[in-house]
Amino acid sequence: MSDVVQAPSGVGRARYAVAAAFTVHGGVTGSFATRVPWIQDHAGVSAGQLGFSLAFTAFGASCAMPLAGRITHRFGSRATLRVLLALWTLSLTLPSLAPNLLTLCLAMFVYGATSGMADVAMNALGVEVERQLGKSIMSGLHGMWSVGALIGSAAGTLAAHLGSDARVHHALAAATLTALGMLVCRWVPDLRPTEDEEPPPRFALPPRTAVLIGAVGFCAVFAEGASLDWSAVYLRDRLEASAGLAAACTTGFMLTMAAARIVGDAVVNRFGAVRTVRAGGALAALGGLLIVLAGHPAVAMAGFGLMGLGIAVVVPLCFAAAGHSGPNPSQAIAGVATITYTSGLIAPSLIGGVAQATSLMVSFGVVTALACGLMVFAGVLRGGERPTTAKTGPRAAAVPGPRP
Repeated sequence: MSDVVQAPSGVGRARYAVAAAFTVHGGVTGSFATRVPWIQDHAGVSAGQLGFSLAFTAFGASCAMPLAGRITHRFGSRATLRVLLALWTLSLTLPSLAPNLLTLCLAMFVYGATSGMADVAMNALGVEVERQLGKSIMSGLHGMWSVGALIGSAAGTLAAHLGSDARVHHALAAATLTALGMLVCRWVPDLRPTEDEEPPPRFALPPRTAVLIGAVGFCAVFAEGASLDWSAVYLRDRLEASAGLAAACTTGFMLTMAAARIVGDAVVNRFGAVRTVRAGGALAALGGLLIVLAGHPAVAMAGFGLMGLGIAVVVPLCFAAAGHSGPNPSQAIAGVATITYTSGLIAPSLIGGVAQATSLMVSFGVVTALACGLMVFAGVLRGGERPTTAKTGPRAAAVPGPRP
């Protein structure tokens, strides 16, 4: 199949369509997260059992993500994203329907599997659009995911405040997000393999380059997971902050990350991926030191803010570097995503284990050390610094989406 290069207007339209898909994906996560207490009560599970069931999210994602490349090769990127994104938005309804631990685990497995596959397909499209534009856009795309998560979280908070049944809330949210996802997928590029391109394996170990890139993402996602799940506890237990101030710290961390991702592409285009990540690692390490040494809630909140600023663009740049690193972007992105999902899974429990054995201050000392790792190992992202445009010979044909 001959390569088809989109006109600039087509590429711009594709960029906005992919950004909208990221927003829809984030909206599901935000909608789910705010109703976890309702889901726990409905399923009648303890805190430990809830944590066990939530682990099936990462397990499902890790099992299913390698399949995304094979599906994309068979059906094309547009049809793949349309179906996988719809499956992900519709899977939002499953956890709230679960009446017990077994069904909740199964629901979370499906929820994670559809999330992971849609995530890989979405990021692979983002990498290709970035390649055609010839400039960094991945940070902004992930920023739109954060915006979607915040919108979904706000709507879920309102639903919880009104005491609505999560089954009704999630059904309405799933229907809305599915319709939006189907709409925006009309304008994403339709990437298809060339005639001589072999289909990727159904399951394969990630390439070595993806493992190295994933290690950088591991450090960032570990810091993100630790900050999201433990920042409020840190302020409450160690610094005796009020519940409201502790919650505000977590919200501030999320807002900081979203804002940094939205403006991050301008920084990356100006300074490159490696220098951006090294500077981000320095900011995150400084934030970690403030957290560890804080004697007042305001100092710790400033530290978590710096942590969010420092790590915000790392994962988008890891996906971009993976997509540009070899002949099969979906497989490389799936490898990086699997490593980062694993980091997000183990971070909260490891922080809790270290805190139990020592203290929360020591736990965030570990986070600070990992932030320093970003400065040391940022060089592995060098392949993602200068995306090549479609004119240099993309690996797949890009077929423009329909005009509005």
